[in-house]
Parts: sequence; structure tokens; C-alpha cells
Amino acid sequence: MTITLNNIGRRFNRDWIFRGIHHTFTSGESYAILGPNGSGKSTLLQILNGSLSPSIGTIDFAFQEKQIEIDQVFQYLSLAAPYLEVIEEFTLSEMVDFHFKFKAYKEGVDKKHLINLLNLPKSEHKLIKYFSSGMKQRLKLILAFCADTPMLMLDEPTSNLDHQGVDWYLSLVEQFATGRLTIICSNQEHEYGFCKQRLSISDYKS
Repeated sequence: MTITLNNIGRRFNRDWIFRGIHHTFTSGESYAILGPNGSGKSTLLQILNGSLSPSIGTIDFAFQEKQIEIDQVFQYLSLAAPYLEVIEEFTLSEMVDFHFKFKAYKEGVDKKHLINLLNLPKSEHKLIKYFSSGMKQRLKLILAFCADTPMLMLDEPTSNLDHQGVDWYLSLVEQFATGRLTIICSNQEHEYGFCKQRLSISDYKS
């Protein structure tokens, strides 16, 4: 999987959030998009996952050397972010079933294994609206990690997680991020310390 940014910029009204980004993201590499809150990390991530168009420049997606149309990028992507909602009227079991109608499980993972990985064995039939914020974040992460997609994008992945939850997140990285194009938006070192590539939004402010 490859994402190529050519002179990418995004503005709201007359103010540029960032511009002049030339960068290539490739499978098997881990990237951290860094910057303080409000700097534009999430905006760039939305451009990278095809849900937001740049104000200037072009973006190209390719998988196994074949171009991917931007409206098909979602099929190759797993995303977890604080602003994404889960369906609170579903039970945990129903949410997992629903999610994997659209994505395949990674090899060696099934519903039972996923729920065991969540460490929420007594919550399988609990309505998600009764989950704590930390439980909801765990659910978003496990669905993203365990889906068989070449791209994994995580925005502030340990928000609402305690120290034990952070360790759990890092164990998922070890198990399920290898070989994928992994992009982390963060300003917390523990979330992206494993990323070998770093891109700072501050370098692209006008």
C-alpha cells in the first residue's frame, strides 16, 4: 500500500492549516503525525484516508502497484479515532458482528478471540451505551487492529485509557501492526514511540 502526497495543503476560509506537504507513505512502515492540539493532525489524517479533500495538491493511492480510486480507499483501511462513534444501541457482540460484515478478520482471529483480547469477557451481551469511555476506546481499537486491512490509522489511540490500557494498546501494536501501513496522530510519546518515521505539522505552517 502506498499513499503519495503532492504539494498537499488545506485551508479553512482564508487561513492555511498546512501546505506544501510532499510525502510518501508505504506498507510495512510506521509513521507518526506530530503536533500540538489543534495543529491539523486530524485534518491531515482525514485527507490520508480519503474522507476530506485537500484545498491544493493531489493525493494518490496504490495497492500492489494498482491505482485505487479515492472513493474505494475505505475498503483498504482500518481507522480508530475519538470522534468516531460506535452504535450504542448494539451489544458488544452485535457491534463486532456488524463491523465484520464489512471487513474480514485478520488471520487467526475470530469473534471469540477478539472478545478475549478485549479483556471484557462479561460484557459480550452488554449494551455499548453502558460502556465507560475507556471501554468504548478499547472497542474502537480492537475493531481496527483485528480487521484484515493493509492500512491502519489511529488518532490519539490511548485517549480515555489508563496505564493498563496503554500497555494493552502497545501489545496490540506488536501483534497486529506488522507489515501494515500504520499512521498514528499523536502528541503523546507513548502512543507513537515505535514509529520509525515522523512528520511534524509545524514544518508545513505558512
